[in-house]
Amino acid sequence: MNLHFEHANLTELSEIMTIENAGFSPAEAATETAMKERISLYPDTFITAKSAEDQLVGYIVGPAFDQRYLTDELFNRSHPNRTKDRYQTVLSLAAHPNFRGQGVASQLLTELAKVAKAQNRIAITLTCLANLVSFYEQNGYQNEGISASSHAGETWYNMVFTLE
Repeated sequence: MNLHFEHANLTELSEIMTIENAGFSPAEAATETAMKERISLYPDTFITAKSAEDQLVGYIVGPAFDQRYLTDELFNRSHPNRTKDRYQTVLSLAAHPNFRGQGVASQLLTELAKVAKAQNRIAITLTCLANLVSFYEQNGYQNEGISASSHAGETWYNMVFTLE
């Protein structure tokens, strides 16, 4: 699928929340307030994917961080990206239900990697559920075991993509 990428803006919040709520359980999904903060505080790493018709079909978002693995605090409290942080995180990666299976999420991972490299990060880090481990491995991520996260009462896996 031919996509173009933009930085998220607040006018897209409703569309972003529709995709977020379709992609995550109520316990896992970010709140509208949290998503507003993310758009405001780290717009450079909140990337939307749009179709040729300019429809928002997915997004990826996360702040820079100073640790190899995500902490639950990142889901609850946003902070601006810091230039000295070595890691790029992913808090949410979601594709619109009508566009799943068309490479949207993989293209968003690639786009975020370009941004992270330009910002001198050494790796991208995220957590995922067991059923998504193979998807991330197919995109070059390494499974580094079960995360300490207890977000949404789930078992999460640490996935890391080394930037070269």
